[in-house]
Amino acid sequence: MEEMNSQEKPLIRALGGHAEKRPPFWYMRQAGRYLPEYRSLREKAPNFLTFCYTPDLAVEATLQPLRRFRMDAAILFSDILVIPDALGQAVSFREGEGPVLEPIREPRELARLNGGRVLDHLEPVCATVRGVSRALPDGVALIGFAGAPWTVATYMVEGRSGADFALVKRWSEDDPEGFGRLIDLLVEATGDYLLAQIEAGAEAIQMFDSWAGVLSPQGFERWVIEPTSRLVSRIKQRFPQTPVIGFPRGAGKLYERYVLNTGVDAVGLDSDVPVDFAAKVLQAHVAVQGNLNPALLTKGEREMEDAATRILSCLSKGPFVFNLGHGITPATPPEHVARLSELVRNWRGP
Repeated sequence: MEEMNSQEKPLIRALGGHAEKRPPFWYMRQAGRYLPEYRSLREKAPNFLTFCYTPDLAVEATLQPLRRFRMDAAILFSDILVIPDALGQAVSFREGEGPVLEPIREPRELARLNGGRVLDHLEPVCATVRGVSRALPDGVALIGFAGAPWTVATYMVEGRSGADFALVKRWSEDDPEGFGRLIDLLVEATGDYLLAQIEAGAEAIQMFDSWAGVLSPQGFERWVIEPTSRLVSRIKQRFPQTPVIGFPRGAGKLYERYVLNTGVDAVGLDSDVPVDFAAKVLQAHVAVQGNLNPALLTKGEREMEDAATRILSCLSKGPFVFNLGHGITPATPPEHVARLSELVRNWRGP
């Protein structure tokens, strides 16, 4: 059987601005602890970073949800913090704590980082991309990803998740020139990494800016829009046909500014974005992706189905990818994911 061209795959068509009769779908964090097969696989690696850097395990983690739920896309199994790890910052994942990093809080500490080692260090991730690309079912697209510079910087400066962002906001506001050196380093390393993923077989890219919403409008312009725009421009120079999805979680009214000024092909919507605003304002410019509240996926049944139907009814008239407003949580029953997937797969319009 002749292999389907990337541009013919439903996800790629939708991201390119085409309204599909049945919207393609995938889920953020679709591979993860809610799946028993993932938990068994995770036990084969001594720690989470080793798991991410072991291609056989990461390929299997990427493919597991496709076997169960038949999404239209696989997203590479990895983590946004492989970039600081590749730069030489000490990164670990502790049970019950999440990621812990040796913090960088002033310009002189940037000397600890080395952008020249990024691609060599992340070659196992590219091997995973190649392995997944070879194994994908017909018609299923492969999404590569990275954390956007601002969000990765928050972890590098604060040293952990669950912080109040006081340290990173203080540095970015009091010493924008020094903080800008960190952002520049991240733009360069992230660009190298994303281009390598595309070369290895990624057919679309998503940039996760999970903490975009903590910034002021001025900070959002400087530390979210400008770095993202530089990354999109670099990707498009080399791979103009590869769609880029931006996910500025929590951006609120700044979503429109993000869409107009970054150059992304599609925008991921968090669960707080009203779907009528997305349809009237955002979808006129780019494809939209989202935005079922993951909490409804844990409840399942009628409430989940009604909310999903409202999203589908409102957004499927234009270029649209069904997804969640953030990642699947570990407490989510797999049978609820199966029911939601069936609903979307069988959607044929209101």
